[in-house]
Amino acid sequence: MAKLVRSLFKESEEMEKMMKVAAVVMLLVVVIGGEVVRSNADGFCDITQEGLYACKPSVSGPKPVTPSEACCKALKGANMPCLCSYKNKNILQIFGIDPKLAMDLPAKCHLPPPPC
Repeated sequence: MAKLVRSLFKESEEMEKMMKVAAVVMLLVVVIGGEVVRSNADGFCDITQEGLYACKPSVSGPKPVTPSEACCKALKGANMPCLCSYKNKNILQIFGIDPKLAMDLPAKCHLPPPPC
């Protein structure tokens, strides 16, 4: 009987640990998801979804490409201080975007650099 009680208690402790981990993961999903939803309400920092797709090859991967005309056009209307607010956040990396490449992109489009 004592073994059964200990076994059940141990399983209960393990279950409690798993529930805590699940709660933390859920909290992260909500926080990150809220960040993305807030960012994408009107695009991302005033860049349309089409503009984001046009720019993604220039800010991701081991061999980023030269930004396209569509990317530079989208970037021209971007809210640069908003872009700066993501410079040191991991949210960009979650979407496969290299923050350094993203900060260097305006110069490649012959635009003023972000004010950060």
